[in-house]
Amino acid sequence: MAAVSDNLPPSPPAQPRNPLHGLTLERILTDLVAHFGWPGLGERIPVRCFTSEPSIASSLKFLRKTPWAREKVEGLYLFMLREQRRTAGGARG
Repeated sequence: MAAVSDNLPPSPPAQPRNPLHGLTLERILTDLVAHFGWPGLGERIPVRCFTSEPSIASSLKFLRKTPWAREKVEGLYLFMLREQRRTAGGARG
């Protein structure tokens, strides 16, 4: 009789250096909206779901179906994190 663990798919490799690892698209989008606001997000990534009656739900639906837009959102999130780290580092010194 096979052990139960033999039937499980292999777990994905750990990604300790990936800043997006463990974050949901909803969390990323929520953080971007909190930081830039919908108008600022629409200026940086000009897609209708950010500029015309924006909402988290409609944006998530679009981003999940549109890989190029999701890549832009993830890239902007990483840029925001770098800027926040740089600003925090400069404030200390």
